[in-house]
Amino acid sequence: MPTALLSVYDKSGVADLAAGLHELGWRLLSSGGTARTVADRGLPVTDVADLTGVPAILGHRVVTLHPKVHGGILADLDDPDHQRDLDAHGIDPIGLVVVNLYPFAASPGIELIDIGGPAMVRAAAKNHAHVGVVVDPGDYEPVLAELRRAESLSVETRRRLARVAFATTAAYDTEIVAWLDGDGGDGSCTAAGDDPMPETLRLDLVRAQSLRYGENPHQRAARYRVNGVSGWWDTATQHGGKALSYLNLYDAEAAWRLVHRFADPACVIVKHANPCGVAVAAGIVEAYRLANACDPISAFGGVVALNRTVPGELADALAPVFTEVVVAPAYDGAALEALATKANLRVLSAQPPGTLAWDMRPIDGGLLVQQPDPVATDRASWRVVTTTEPTPAQWDDLQFAWTVCAAVSSNAIVVAKDRQAFGIGAGQQNRVDSARIASTRAAGRAGGGVCASDAFFPFRDGLDVAADAGVMAVIQPGGSVRDAEVVEAADERGLAMVFTGERHFLH
Repeated sequence: MPTALLSVYDKSGVADLAAGLHELGWRLLSSGGTARTVADRGLPVTDVADLTGVPAILGHRVVTLHPKVHGGILADLDDPDHQRDLDAHGIDPIGLVVVNLYPFAASPGIELIDIGGPAMVRAAAKNHAHVGVVVDPGDYEPVLAELRRAESLSVETRRRLARVAFATTAAYDTEIVAWLDGDGGDGSCTAAGDDPMPETLRLDLVRAQSLRYGENPHQRAARYRVNGVSGWWDTATQHGGKALSYLNLYDAEAAWRLVHRFADPACVIVKHANPCGVAVAAGIVEAYRLANACDPISAFGGVVALNRTVPGELADALAPVFTEVVVAPAYDGAALEALATKANLRVLSAQPPGTLAWDMRPIDGGLLVQQPDPVATDRASWRVVTTTEPTPAQWDDLQFAWTVCAAVSSNAIVVAKDRQAFGIGAGQQNRVDSARIASTRAAGRAGGGVCASDAFFPFRDGLDVAADAGVMAVIQPGGSVRDAEVVEAADERGLAMVFTGERHFLH
């Protein structure tokens, strides 16, 4: 008679599994609450304490840590020496181990660091040549079905289950290390003292979505999420359109994050990870029209993000423009009906984005890791460095332009007026070229408006280009050895200039 060991924290479905195993002639071995759950079903079950002759001790810290348990799990039944050891010590082999772990991540603490569970899981997974190990209740039915059909689990199934088991214990240990890195388990700072960068980063990623292709059609791609963590992509609903590609997600992520930096109705249009249209308005329809007017050529084939429910009127305005993705909190019926007619348009509804833990980029042999860039728009730390002060309307535009500029690849220049971007210069090797691009795209529409620069002007030439475009106020971090020269140029041109003291490079 084969033996199954059942010891689970999450008891959902375990009684049904036990009943199925009993019907197939399996002996049931269990512990504590799991044994009671199985017995309450009217099934014969042997408590581990009765098997070992030792009750649970140390406040339930030691229950299954015993040779009669681990010997039964780890025995190589093809090894005569192992078989002699089993016979000598009266140990019965265990052919199936069903364990799930204490939910450490739900409420981190010392007493939720499972010891016996991971030990049994790892032992069974190591000996998967002879033992099936089940850590996911979702596998109960498939395992029972295979046992009913074939009377035993196949080599392939046992190997698959072992992989899931080791992945589970690896993720579990990662959660504990992250907790210890966070406060040392005792309320202290980090494991490395005051250094915000931990000694180690252990990434446990699960494939969450297969993508149509990567940056190019010949590249395969997928979206992975941190195990146990849910982001807005995991709850987003795609209402229509083709399958998403790598760049669809990359651009939509950039657009969705930027549009949520604005409290009022706003629209962001992103192309190649850079905004090419941003506007804030009294209503969401007007915000889209103003954003699209910034650079309608670049908006072709872009991603549109909106921070309000999309009405039918906005869908009608969007319909003539070729768009890859539109993402919003929701859509009314008329909007969905109109957008559904565009077969190539991916229509997403989503929750607001969460906070990123780290900003990572691959390099040879590892990763570059930094804290995410928080974009400060609080004027308290900003200072006016020119004779001329910004007007109240210019202050609003400076905050708007600074927020947009921080989401644009360096060197970044944004020209705006009335909380509408008119020219965005991105990704140039020098700042003056970005200023020329932004000014050219503004095409005279930003007279009296503002200019934002993500880093200091190293010379006055970039400032002069912006002034020639008609802007009357400038926001930049400051910090150049030629700051005095640039401020003097701003005074000469009659501009107001604000220093933020913080740059926002985005490569």
